[in-house]
Amino acid sequence: MEKYEHKYGAEQIQVLEGLEAVRKRPGMYIGSTSVRGLHHMVYEIVDNCVDEALAGYCTEINIVIEPGNVMSVEDNGRGIPVEIHPKTKISTAETVYTVLHAGGKFGGDSGYKVSGGLHGVGASVVNALSNWVEVTIQRDGGIYQMYFEKGKTVKKLEKIGESNKTGTKVRFVADDTIFETQEFDYEVLETRFREMAFLTKGLKINFEDQRDPENIKKSSFCFEGGLKSFVEFLNKNKECLHKEPIYIEKNGEVPVEIAMQYTTSYSENIYTFVNNINTIEGGTHLEGFKRALTKVFNDYARTHNLLKEKDANLQGEDVREGITAVVSIKVKEPQFEGQTKTKLGNSEVTGIVQSMVNDALSTFLEENPNVAKSILEKSVSAARAREAARKARELVRRKSALETTTLPGKLADCSSKNAEECEVYIVEGDSAGGSAKQGRDRRFQAILPLWGKMLNVEKARADKIYGNDKLNPVIVAVGAGIGKDFDITKIRYGKVIIMADADVDGAHIRTLMLTFFFRYMRPLIENGNVYLAQPPLYKLSKKGMEDIYCYTDEGLDKAFAELEEKGVARDTLSIQRYKGLGEMNPEQLWETTMNPEKRTLIQVTMDDAIKADETFTLLMGDDVDPRRQFIEKNAKFVKNLDI
Repeated sequence: MEKYEHKYGAEQIQVLEGLEAVRKRPGMYIGSTSVRGLHHMVYEIVDNCVDEALAGYCTEINIVIEPGNVMSVEDNGRGIPVEIHPKTKISTAETVYTVLHAGGKFGGDSGYKVSGGLHGVGASVVNALSNWVEVTIQRDGGIYQMYFEKGKTVKKLEKIGESNKTGTKVRFVADDTIFETQEFDYEVLETRFREMAFLTKGLKINFEDQRDPENIKKSSFCFEGGLKSFVEFLNKNKECLHKEPIYIEKNGEVPVEIAMQYTTSYSENIYTFVNNINTIEGGTHLEGFKRALTKVFNDYARTHNLLKEKDANLQGEDVREGITAVVSIKVKEPQFEGQTKTKLGNSEVTGIVQSMVNDALSTFLEENPNVAKSILEKSVSAARAREAARKARELVRRKSALETTTLPGKLADCSSKNAEECEVYIVEGDSAGGSAKQGRDRRFQAILPLWGKMLNVEKARADKIYGNDKLNPVIVAVGAGIGKDFDITKIRYGKVIIMADADVDGAHIRTLMLTFFFRYMRPLIENGNVYLAQPPLYKLSKKGMEDIYCYTDEGLDKAFAELEEKGVARDTLSIQRYKGLGEMNPEQLWETTMNPEKRTLIQVTMDDAIKADETFTLLMGDDVDPRRQFIEKNAKFVKNLDI
């Protein structure tokens, strides 16, 4: 890895302001105090290690969850500078961990050419929000250590030994008075570390979970192929149009690395990164990539007579159908829109990326005519489907305009027109729909019964969705359109609740419905409007005793135990196992599943679009073998299927 040659000492550490506000308003600095914020603490420390790798000084990171949810992160980079800082008059390392906005990532004479991190405040924020932090530094021939509690220095930096190695090791425990949980999720962290390794070619990341001595989990990631390996990983469950991903790399003032591969699917999946930060809202680098893609394929199609003179140009969505791409750039001074850093605003980046992709992709297509032909044939087919979808969409709109009501006939709407308080239950089957209609609160609860299995949109283009008798009622009821026409401000209900039987068929319907929302109404999930109802599995009853509803097998066992403690024998109880929602009368359905004061709803979130896309492809795509492996791995959970 090429090193960025620049001085890295105390004078490169700039101090901007103090730490006072972090503990008072932690959400401003790490997003939330939920498990998401807890994980963000880890990412901030690991980001510092990755920045050392980007500068060319770190080749390996070791991350360990120790017993007691102690998080340990160690790198073999240069080590934080240990000399006295000229402004704070304390050690530079202590300055980095106790002063907000103190770091080597500010100003033109910084210790880093490019960096990620939370605006350079990661170390001090993690310190402020931890019960304790221990920092061990190897640098300048020595081993140094310091210790903090709740952001305050308990043990100042002192030399504890000799060493000819370099690097930094940070151990911390999140503050249990601030965070809702201290339990780290191994799989969530593993996914993020894998992504970091893909984005930093040649960097080795080792991850170990030691919390359960009898079940120690280990992962190790190192990808010499970089983004090429990333795309291959993303497409591992998809059928691809060409074997090798198209790979583009150019080092310059703005280094650009791109990998892309076309699949037989109908969705596009483009992931963009700036300095290893996932820019989920895209920005100027994505704009440059899309422009180049559209121009290059149209130029090639015209030159090689794949588009006739009378044919219209392919549109961007046509040439992106089925693409999986990762665009990663490094910018010295990135301008992000908003504090969340989800959209890049540097205007000069558009032209840089567009020019580079124009040249490299044009050359690739000329050298690989078979690949070019297969991609363009798919694009032309997509253009025909787009036109068919447009006609179908206009037909639906004209039909709606002529009808006295645009709402589907089976929808029992609510009286309130305030979307924030309204909710619609999408219910499996007419029987359950009937009970739900009778049991609901008509003021704010709407019911839309569906019948039979709906279309698997993972295997269908948009033109097959308009007018589909199972999906069209959902589209019309939600009221915000679908696909690129979807407008979150027009939704008619603040909560869209999928209510299906607690069995395998119900799980299939939920998956089909969620696949549709993910592919064609994604903002609905991103905005937190989609929920899963939780109907009970069992009812325990006895004369003279209030009915008890249980939602899992574990819940049933717990109820038995609690009743036995009260002297109620198991054999005196009547146990009903609900096979479906239709077995409950309206009062029972209201009491267990629809009453806002007693019900349990699971909000569908999308923390990781990459993982979500992989899961929907695996469950609903064409490749059977990965799905079989998934079922075998998770079969043990079926008996407790309660979502």
